[in-house]
Amino acid sequence: MKDDWDHPSPFTLLLSPAAGHIDGLGHTNNAVYVQWCEQAGWAHSEALGLSLADYRRLDRAMAIREGHYDYLLPSFEGEALVLGTWLTASDGRLTMERRFQLRRASDGITLVRGRWVLVCIAISDGRPKRMPAEFLGIYDAAVVRSAG
Repeated sequence: MKDDWDHPSPFTLLLSPAAGHIDGLGHTNNAVYVQWCEQAGWAHSEALGLSLADYRRLDRAMAIREGHYDYLLPSFEGEALVLGTWLTASDGRLTMERRFQLRRASDGITLVRGRWVLVCIAISDGRPKRMPAEFLGIYDAAVVRSAG
């Protein structure tokens, strides 16, 4: 049975575990999912209009304060996967939440769910700083509001 996306209109990446992603148990190593979430987060940010160059120009970054992952089912070498991500909350000052859902392309079953709590920091000193107007204008507009 096919799962639905947890939230509407995900930003998605198509992925497939390579031989180097497979651990001693014969399935995708959990650390690979974390790396894929990072790739999806950056790709989504860039698609919204904020790149690493913008972060440096503004001396601000959204840093991961907390990361939680629910590994529900394994994936295997060569499987076609779809990773969806959304911004799901923002306090309009310092913090945002990003969620992830990894699904098997063949049947839509969810394999992994993830959640990050992000905090805005100054790149120059690593201390929490209020989100600049450019972040608020772009990121807050992308926050999905749903019951998922």
